[in-house]
Amino acid sequence: MSSKRLATVADLHLLPDHQKAELVGDDLVMMSPTGDLPSSAAGEIFVALRDYARRTGTGRAYTDNAAFLVSLPGRRSFSPDAAYYAGPRSGGGFLEGAPLLAVEVRSESGYGSRAEQAMAAKRADYFAAGTLVVWDVDVLREERVLVYRASDPEHPAIYRRGETAEAEPALPGWRLAVDALFQ
Repeated sequence: MSSKRLATVADLHLLPDHQKAELVGDDLVMMSPTGDLPSSAAGEIFVALRDYARRTGTGRAYTDNAAFLVSLPGRRSFSPDAAYYAGPRSGGGFLEGAPLLAVEVRSESGYGSRAEQAMAAKRADYFAAGTLVVWDVDVLREERVLVYRASDPEHPAIYRRGETAEAEPALPGWRLAVDALFQ
């Protein structure tokens, strides 16, 4: 019999400022900070998403560290590097439900077989929670954006420098030049 206490949403509220974590299984999984290029790439994506939200008047863009609460057997929250969400406002509380688009930008620790397995499991969770599109952004090694869709989660579209990535069907008409991620 284990005496380990199960992590709760309240534990997310108790984290010191600027710490990032997700509720996965019964644990609070801490997420390490990232460096220059991954952070600035996430910022570029957020700005483009915010501009889309303003232009269309639908949904909202979120930066790194926003918490999205979900109800899955093995996961109770997400905290993507950037996201687009069309659900209700929650004031100071966490957002209820999955974002339409979730963006995960790889940091130095985002490589290798263990990292690939974790990312695949997280994508499956995103899709099970209702996310339509997940971006896997690699600005450190492959310099590409993999666009996974809930409708075909095993076959991502691949966009490289010189190309323009999209997030159909989550964000109709939204586009972002891959080169913008390196500015």
